[in-house]
Amino acid sequence: MNLLRLSDLSSADLLKVWDLVASPPTQLSGTVAWSFEGNGIRTRTTFIQAFRELGLAFTELPNFLKTGERACDLAGYLDPFYDIYVIRESNHARLAEFTEATCRPVINAMSNVGHPCEVLTDAYYVHSRLLPLERARICLWGPPTNVFRSWHELAGVLGFTVTHVCDAQFHEPTRSVTFTEELPPFADIVITDGWPAGAEGSRRSLTEALLAEMGSPKLLPTPPFAIGRELSFDPLAYSGFVGYQQKELLLPVQRALMRYALNG
Repeated sequence: MNLLRLSDLSSADLLKVWDLVASPPTQLSGTVAWSFEGNGIRTRTTFIQAFRELGLAFTELPNFLKTGERACDLAGYLDPFYDIYVIRESNHARLAEFTEATCRPVINAMSNVGHPCEVLTDAYYVHSRLLPLERARICLWGPPTNVFRSWHELAGVLGFTVTHVCDAQFHEPTRSVTFTEELPPFADIVITDGWPAGAEGSRRSLTEALLAEMGSPKLLPTPPFAIGRELSFDPLAYSGFVGYQQKELLLPVQRALMRYALNG
């Protein structure tokens, strides 16, 4: 199994991964090829911990896909040494090209198109700690980002509904999400993400007053969050903030993804 985009997987695949989250960790064998563009301090921390807990060796290959070498040549030379690739690469097309070439599973640790591991973690939190996704009223707040597009994809695969509030100039055609400029009358959880480049003109910073109008839902700001941009206030002062501990779920979800990718 590869995890490039959530829309590439079936609902059965995703639910099996979540089933593994709560199951006892198992020891695996093999070596991870690990390439990580940028900071991503939370994702980097939890993936390395997951490798260790699963008993997997890992080799860091900095800027693995930045070379001009053909993807088929990279895969041909390196596949004999590795059992799985975990790659954070901004150029999603390059990542997809390599995934087509290799015979090993590939996990997208973030690209410019999506952030599937992050969103699977946050959705697992909603589904297991708040409400089943099919009943949860989820509001995405702000211009589309790679995180929000992974939420769109997950909604399409699992068949739940999401309301995405942002300025009309940022609305995108999609069947699984309702784009609107209007405040939903109620939400169970509101999710924000850092504004992408070019979105500085957005008028829709989230305020505590807006949250109160939605029934004071839980607030999950995707880190790193910026006070004064997507949020107009410090979320630590908001009673519905999910807390730093929510991101501890990255570890068991990433661990489950690798177990499923390697063993099915």
